Amino acid sequence: MPLARDLLHPSLEEEKKKHKKKRLVQSPNSYFMDVKCPGCYKITTVFSHAQTVVLCVGCSTVLCQPTGGKARLTEGISFGIFQPSDEIYDYKRLHLY
Repeated sequence: MPLARDLLHPSLEEEKKKHKKKRLVQSPNSYFMDVKCPGCYKITTVFSHAQTVVLCVGCSTVLCQPTGGKARLTEGISFGIFQPSDEIYDYKRLHLY
């Protein structure tokens, strides 16, 4: 069993387990999601660590509820994650519907 570890090229699993400020390249754990309401099919943008209950604009259905960390999505709701691109405030959508 080798005792040496490659510090310049850590594995992806090791990097995900580290604290966000102790990674080789700092990156946040939070993200924005496009959440589709199952009742009226309207799409709402929700922060992953929302601290308040998020309601649908069209039918007032509860889309997500806050927990201590990440917000819990209501069962049966589909979502897609926003990933930031190279330019500031320019987001591309990764649809997971």
